[in-house]
Amino acid sequence: MEELLEREIVLELKSRFFDLISTGRQSLSFTEILSQMLDVLRGLIRADVVDFYSCEEWNHGLFLEATTRDGENVPMAGAFTDCMIDELVSGPHSFIKNPPSMPQYDLLLILAADEKLKGLFAINRSGGSGSDWFWQRISHECGIFVEKIRCLAHTMEEEKRYKLLFRVTEKFHSTMDMDAVLGEIISTLREVYPSFTYYLLLSHDHQGYEGLPVKDLEYDSENLTAMQSYVSGQIQFEDSIIDKNSIMYAPLKGKQGVYGVLQVIASDSLVFPQNEIEFIKLLANTAGSALENAKLYEQSRKLISDLQLINETSHQLNTSLRLTDTMSFICGQIMKSFKANEVGFIMHDAEKDSFTVLQGSSGFFFSKEASSYILRIGKRIKQDMEPIFIGDFASEDEADLLGFRSIMGVPMIQSGELRGLALVLHEEPYHFTFDTFKLLQSLIHHSTLAFTNSMLREELEKMVVTDHLTKLYSRSYLDDKMNLSMLEDSQGTFILIDIDNFKGVNDQYGHQVGDEVLVQLARQIAQNIRGTDIGARWGGEELAIYLPGTPLGIGVMIAKRLVDKVERNTNPNVTISCGVSAWVKGQEDTTKSVFKRADQALYIAKGSGKNKVVIQNETQFDFKSTQK
Repeated sequence: MEELLEREIVLELKSRFFDLISTGRQSLSFTEILSQMLDVLRGLIRADVVDFYSCEEWNHGLFLEATTRDGENVPMAGAFTDCMIDELVSGPHSFIKNPPSMPQYDLLLILAADEKLKGLFAINRSGGSGSDWFWQRISHECGIFVEKIRCLAHTMEEEKRYKLLFRVTEKFHSTMDMDAVLGEIISTLREVYPSFTYYLLLSHDHQGYEGLPVKDLEYDSENLTAMQSYVSGQIQFEDSIIDKNSIMYAPLKGKQGVYGVLQVIASDSLVFPQNEIEFIKLLANTAGSALENAKLYEQSRKLISDLQLINETSHQLNTSLRLTDTMSFICGQIMKSFKANEVGFIMHDAEKDSFTVLQGSSGFFFSKEASSYILRIGKRIKQDMEPIFIGDFASEDEADLLGFRSIMGVPMIQSGELRGLALVLHEEPYHFTFDTFKLLQSLIHHSTLAFTNSMLREELEKMVVTDHLTKLYSRSYLDDKMNLSMLEDSQGTFILIDIDNFKGVNDQYGHQVGDEVLVQLARQIAQNIRGTDIGARWGGEELAIYLPGTPLGIGVMIAKRLVDKVERNTNPNVTISCGVSAWVKGQEDTTKSVFKRADQALYIAKGSGKNKVVIQNETQFDFKSTQK
């Protein structure tokens, strides 16, 4: 009778186990089904408590995975020695009554395979003992069911993972943003393996990735295993008994190279779980391809942007822009595209061996501090005729030049001669990439001819309106500017200048010295007028100055100062006479009448003792002599 009852219990157990995994229960997790299994087992064998312990092979320990207890403290099994495990798995039965190794329980149902302990059902029951056959069958059926639900849970988990991998792959290939790809890698791992720790060891210079566990993968890194995975493109493992963890390094590999390494740390494990390796490997390979696509896309966009920059700049430079406008435009382009602090274009005068900053360069290059950078970089470029790329200027023992750390200098070479250089600065070290440096070289190479043409055009224009000897403007240029001034300004002053006894200078010293005297006078004029004023050679030894918008009184002061300085600063010593006239808007006046009055005033100055300034009275057309 008892034997029949035991057989019915075994059949009922199998039936109830089957119900647990029948259709509609696939959504339950392994732990949930295991808990329900313990409830079924406790009810059928009339036990007080049923606990299930899983075996941790790496430390010969057991941990409680499920229990029928309701929140009470559960006595935890400790570590097992090899002898104790041998005793459990090598006995004639798959159960032990009143186990000496776990005296807190009445019965142990042993789950073992290949003489390896897989787990234990630990039972306390107050009534009945049961035959050996009964417990043998119960243990056998429980073992089969645990394996089935483990396989089922594993299959469901694998299905979930690969669905997730498919979804992630779709996301990878729908974006060309490297930040999004890396973020999706970490998000997926956190979803699948919440207990693992992850790091992305990347081989390129990456910035940003806020919130992501990104580390630089450097060639001198102490992490040799990570470096080996990166170099070989193969998965590597690192097990640590001391730290009680196992680390997997999976290369993020594309078709053209390896872009980094995914580091996955499994805590409390001496050997990385074999069933997780394949999924992580597939994820890393998929991510590597996505990273490569994103990187290639970034490079193609950067290349297109660079070509557009060169094309737009070349187009603008080949228009009829003035040199200053040309410089301002290209400086703005470089500062915008390269995110530079300062950009300067410096021309080189081979005869004088000097450097001159072109108008249109950024403000810093017109300061005293800039001269040190210009001279030191310019000297190196002039010596080697090669571009210079400095990641950190401080590392070159330039202790007094720490304002700007990143420097790019590119020579402007035309027909084998150094015409100048472009200098690009940034205060942060290693701000510019080598690709940026190559782009700057290409940009300057395409721009040098345009710079030279602009300079030659302006030099030619200046030659047309400039006297060859004195470098002052020609009379025709002065006429044009004065006519324009009389239309736009409210007043103006004209000074006509003549060198006293100039024939005597030529006779005594020769015409060459006479020409030098004219040059000295022209230099004095240039030094004593504004940039908007016009100094011109009127004819022979006569020179002229036109002061737009300047009243007569100011013009007379300038003329007197010029008379005084010429007498003191010429060699051989000469004096000058000046005739000054002015016009005021509203009066009937022309350039010819203004010239005529100044000429008459000069005639009076020459005839009344020379070395003086004679002023024309605007209203009465009489003249006032001002002796020095």
